Amino acid sequence: MRHPQRAAVGRLFALFLISAGLAHAEDGVQVYGLIGSYAGSIKRSDNVERTAVVGSGGLTTSWWGIRGSEDLGDGTKGIFQVEQFFQPDTGGAGRSTADPAGFSRSGWVGLSGAYGQLTIGRHTSPYYVSMQMVNPFGSSVVFSPLVVQSYVAAFSNTVIGDTVWNNVIQYVAPTVGGLSTTVVYAPGEVAGNSSVNNAGIHLRYVQGKLSAVFSAQRVRTAAVAPSTGQNAELAGVAYDAGWAKLYASAQATDNKVTNITSRTWQLGTSVPVTKSGSILASWARSTIDNPAAVVGDHNTAGLGYDYYFSRRTDVYVTYLYDHIDGKAKGNSYALGIRHLF
Repeated sequence: MRHPQRAAVGRLFALFLISAGLAHAEDGVQVYGLIGSYAGSIKRSDNVERTAVVGSGGLTTSWWGIRGSEDLGDGTKGIFQVEQFFQPDTGGAGRSTADPAGFSRSGWVGLSGAYGQLTIGRHTSPYYVSMQMVNPFGSSVVFSPLVVQSYVAAFSNTVIGDTVWNNVIQYVAPTVGGLSTTVVYAPGEVAGNSSVNNAGIHLRYVQGKLSAVFSAQRVRTAAVAPSTGQNAELAGVAYDAGWAKLYASAQATDNKVTNITSRTWQLGTSVPVTKSGSILASWARSTIDNPAAVVGDHNTAGLGYDYYFSRRTDVYVTYLYDHIDGKAKGNSYALGIRHLF
């Protein structure tokens, strides 16, 4: 019998892959999404004071969307998707006021068929999709050690750019033998300077109990002077051993001109302890080489318990430890809930 918690996790990840443009709905239009909130106490390594919070998202950022498709014949479909982040704790749109007022999570249109899928618009970064496949806390920008060290500014993020890219042309090749390939290109739209652009290639292999990813991206549009951009590479695996699912990943970044580089390693596991609940654990360590400054190693570890009432609703408790060499240690804890619709 399939483990209910794993089935729910699988459904959650499948829904994200659909929203990321790796699959499409049947003919017609669908409304769908996820709402989540958490309450807790937050203290990072660079924080002097602890903060009590009621936050939106938590293990997954809240969002809703509309997608649809039309059969054009000969196996070809016209497809579209628009999605918006939102904040259930305040009623605000987007993840913050920095997000666009419209569809902040995605907004694209394209074609799919035997040749693969080609879409144009605003897309979730495939690099970020690969990252959540190889850590037990998935896409969480609050509780995943790998994600917060990579993308969250308050945790001294090492990856330049957002988890969502604008102005993207994305091609997803047909899956062959468990291997899928995604190629993205985003022109910077700077007059007279075609070199300001983002690009990436992303490979994902899923076969039986094993998942493996390799993602490489070049980001230039989000670079801040004196840096002119960044190259980033991520490799990782996930293996379901039955008694536990094991995760490991390695990441490297290289900022141009400034010669700031980083290396991030992550290990994690998800261990089912009841028919509907699992213990989640992950540790990430980033080492930064900055010629202009001394930067201490950054260690972040997460521990949680996730319990599914059903395939659509789960509750969780989490603990996050955070420490940058030379700074005070931080620790955060929270209780949260998610619901798919």
